[in-house]
Amino acid sequence: MALPNDALVNYVFPNNLEVWWNILIVIYPYITGLIAGAFVVSALSHVMGVKEFKRIENFALIMSLCFGMFAGVPLLFHLGQPQRAFTIFFTPHLSSAMSVFGYVYASYMFLLVIEIWLIYRPYFIRRYNETSGLQQKIWYVLTLGVTEYDPRSAALDRRLTVILAGIGIPWAFLLHGYVGFLLAASKAIAWWATPMMPLIFLASAVVSGMAMLFVVYTVIHWWRKAPYDYKMTKVFISYLWGIFALAFAIEMLDVLYIKYEDAHHWSLVGPLIAGPLYNPYIIGQIVIGSVVPLFVLGYAVIADVRPGVLLYLSNIGCWLLALQVLLMRYNTVVGGQLISKSERGFTEYHWEFFGREGLLVCILIMAAPFVTYYLLSRVIPIFEEDTTKEEERVAG
Repeated sequence: MALPNDALVNYVFPNNLEVWWNILIVIYPYITGLIAGAFVVSALSHVMGVKEFKRIENFALIMSLCFGMFAGVPLLFHLGQPQRAFTIFFTPHLSSAMSVFGYVYASYMFLLVIEIWLIYRPYFIRRYNETSGLQQKIWYVLTLGVTEYDPRSAALDRRLTVILAGIGIPWAFLLHGYVGFLLAASKAIAWWATPMMPLIFLASAVVSGMAMLFVVYTVIHWWRKAPYDYKMTKVFISYLWGIFALAFAIEMLDVLYIKYEDAHHWSLVGPLIAGPLYNPYIIGQIVIGSVVPLFVLGYAVIADVRPGVLLYLSNIGCWLLALQVLLMRYNTVVGGQLISKSERGFTEYHWEFFGREGLLVCILIMAAPFVTYYLLSRVIPIFEEDTTKEEERVAG
């Protein structure tokens, strides 16, 4: 192909041969999004009074904690010197987005742990009174030395839980919206240079967290052979469908705006979408991951379907939405780096399975929150009806 002035096609600068933010940086915002989405479900019950979510509010909190425990792990594997990660807490640098994230993440996890402790305090107290020896000492530590519980304590704990949940909503949004802010601030990448990026990441985070939460809920009830709450399912899917429709509209409007503006950015983004990202973005993220669940969940919400059909449609839609957001993270983080800084072609992302930053490590990190949840479920009651009975029993 002949170009004027001896221009070069697909010329890549030597420092642009490797995609530095790889698959680990893809699952990092994905996990933080799961935190925010799961917490929103709990907050809808605690703060907004959505009574249908009462039975899963504690389940959502525990899942948020499990995801939160491993949110920073992908970054640690990505760092060349991971032992230096803690220096962001000792050397504050408020002009650095990464430094501020350390404080936002730590304070959010602290708030989440306190809220969970308030909810499970009656259970810790009862276990302390029922056990002896080493077990009793462990439960005594979890009670923080307060081994008595009365109705006044229960009322105070409920009020504090609502207050913490209210504070946690904007904090969870800040935790994930910051990731989009970090990408949007990197103006050298045309695919990221939009002020809508924080909002896009935030909306998709709520979608992925809610979708994953419902998938885990159905798997747990199938495994335990426990009855499904179909009324809760209908309301849950209605919220999820509405939030996803908004998130999808925002993302598409952003791309359409760049296309309509037809400026320099589109000369880079257009070929990217039509070229290297055609399959993961057009086919995977938009058609399979967005359009299909939009119609599937929409039918489940609007139509008067039987409970069994509702459950199947909801699971299909949630699985696709969880995949859609993961593809969105890949297309954004890795896809944005495929544009050569020479602006004369695209670089390539080379996948690897083994190694410090390979797929195997990513799979293990993604599995860790679910293993943690299983271990916690062996120690404490998680679904709401169990903890409510516990509180009534201890308070007398």
